[in-house]
Amino acid sequence: MGSRSTFSRGLALLVAATFFMENLDATIIQTAAPAMARDFGVQPADLSVAMVAYLLAVGVGIPATAWLADRFGVRVLFLSAVVVFTVASLLCALAPTLGLLAAARVLQGIGGALMVPVGRLAVLRAVTPTDLLDAMAYLTWPALLAPVVAPALGGLLADTVGWHSIFLVNLPIGVVAFIAGLILVPRSAERRRVPFDGWGFALVAGALVLVTAGAEVVATSSGVAAVGGAVAIAAGVGAGSLGAFVMRRREHPLFDGSVLRIRTFRVANVSGAFYRLMIVAAPFLFTLLFQVVFGWSAFGAGLAVMAVFIGNVAIKPVTTPLIRWLGFRRVLVWSNIVGGVILAVFVAVGPTAPLPLLLALLFLSGVVRSIGFSAYNTVQFVDVPPDRTNAANTLASTLQQAATALGLAIVAVFVNLGTWAAGEWTGTPLLGYHWAFVLAALTLVIPLVGALTLPADAGRHAVRRA
Repeated sequence: MGSRSTFSRGLALLVAATFFMENLDATIIQTAAPAMARDFGVQPADLSVAMVAYLLAVGVGIPATAWLADRFGVRVLFLSAVVVFTVASLLCALAPTLGLLAAARVLQGIGGALMVPVGRLAVLRAVTPTDLLDAMAYLTWPALLAPVVAPALGGLLADTVGWHSIFLVNLPIGVVAFIAGLILVPRSAERRRVPFDGWGFALVAGALVLVTAGAEVVATSSGVAAVGGAVAIAAGVGAGSLGAFVMRRREHPLFDGSVLRIRTFRVANVSGAFYRLMIVAAPFLFTLLFQVVFGWSAFGAGLAVMAVFIGNVAIKPVTTPLIRWLGFRRVLVWSNIVGGVILAVFVAVGPTAPLPLLLALLFLSGVVRSIGFSAYNTVQFVDVPPDRTNAANTLASTLQQAATALGLAIVAVFVNLGTWAAGEWTGTPLLGYHWAFVLAALTLVIPLVGALTLPADAGRHAVRRA
């Protein structure tokens, strides 16, 4: 007989709600940018500083979460993060200038950086292995749904209530989350007073800042600026590598890199990073195709991509039973294969393609990405011992943040290279987008190879019912 489950669905739902709130605010400004620019007296493109400020603050904050959680406790840190994020959301709504908005977004990003991984840690510490899959199912949907919902929601709120409302909606959620956190987040007497690895933090946080900023430049610029962004990404990779080297020689490193020796964790966070990268990038690539090549409006493209969101939701009830039936390895292998095939099919899709066919492909893409994302998010923790959960959680959050930042940049590179080459040949961007889909599909070969290295019974104890 197995041990009695301590899985708290209330706690998981609470943390999932804060995940959704944080993920939503990462991109919701995009479609509200024109309205905000009019009020601030700037160009819409200038609003990118507020988006980048948020992402950079998240990148700086995440690496410190493991040490802070050990030093102050999960409950105190999570509740504090909710307060910081909520107050910062109010400051964003009240900001009279773009500069003050960017400053408030930095504070909001710091709150989000702590709220997300610490919230997940609160859930992981209370979950038995056989309940891990169910718990992670609750925590997976925000990362899948928020990037798809954010553009449409941001545009709707900006056009109706006003752009301030995209931040004000966080206030009631934050207040409810804080009250619920007081009830649901368990108290813990565990504290570890170890020195803070300042050098490790500086190098890792610097790496994330360089990668995030460089990725944003590459995704939104061309020419010399894009080259500069690529240099920043390379410098970030170098800083991260140096940080890993330095931390291996520390008695109390910022990250415990030894968790990468755990095969399931390594596969999910190294080769699996490329799967997450494409998960983030695919809706962006679909939207660009529909707007730039097909000539659709932003609203029309956004509505079409909502089919991805519907696929995510529709498959959720059967995702956990499917993983229990097939096992992690088979699910990961087939998620990468089918996901790659769907992207490759878009090579044959042009402006005259029937709308039902497009919607079916987008829906199926959402189904596959939901299943694969759930499997990766769960299998990364199935073999991590309880005393190393904090270290594994923070390292996973850091690697996932880097993958998220790079996703849009890599798609931009694919599109720019493809359209440039196609323009030289045909004078039309369609062929270039087709090549971009080929490159995106080929990228999934990397996580496919990683998944194939897993043993057939990987994570068996997490899918077996007691």
